[in-house]
Amino acid sequence: MSTPMPPLDLLESNDPVAMPKRVALVRPDARATLRRTEERWVMTFPNLILREAIVFQIVVIALSLAALLFNAPLEGIANPLETPNPSKAPWYFLGLQELLHYFPPVVAGVVFPGLVVVALVVIPYAKVNLSARPLWSGDKQQTRLWSGSAIVLLSVLFAVFNCWPIVIPTLLVGAAMFSVSGDGQGGHFRQFLQKVTLPEWIMTWFILVATVLTLIGTFFRGPGWSLVWPWNMYPHA
Repeated sequence: MSTPMPPLDLLESNDPVAMPKRVALVRPDARATLRRTEERWVMTFPNLILREAIVFQIVVIALSLAALLFNAPLEGIANPLETPNPSKAPWYFLGLQELLHYFPPVVAGVVFPGLVVVALVVIPYAKVNLSARPLWSGDKQQTRLWSGSAIVLLSVLFAVFNCWPIVIPTLLVGAAMFSVSGDGQGGHFRQFLQKVTLPEWIMTWFILVATVLTLIGTFFRGPGWSLVWPWNMYPHA
């Protein structure tokens, strides 16, 4: 709070008594502090690059130790006159090969991988990825409507083709999402799920589906791409 402006002749005077004075009211418990501002953006270096370099070194060391301690599970020399049954792709393509069992080749080999690539390109530019808010922090009724519709649509679509390795993870992720949609505190794990954002839920679903498909194609597909137990993969002649 300041005093009224004095006359012009007092302003031109050099008398310290005649100079205007400002009076400020300060609470006794107030302390001088700096205003803190939240930054939306951080520099890529060093905040990201150093972390990636550390993780890269850890992965290289872990792979080197694994290579020294364990032999690679290689098979015999390939014979061009004999095709193995089942003929499996490398493990990182077994998820797509598993999809070929349920869908036409164009859908499993072109449409689905194309949609994944497009999603990986588009999602970083989506506005929902910038907000980074928990899924249930906004309008819960609207979130229940569109998320429930998406889960039911995906489940029905894949169930029509009997693709249960995708239906079951979709229902599990949906159940985990809706288990924290209410207003409740709960334990530490529930509080952790309440903070999960929409991009994190989508990535969790994608990783879970890819893992299930890869495991089935690796350990549970035998001759003729039939379902077998891992210990019956290669029956004795």
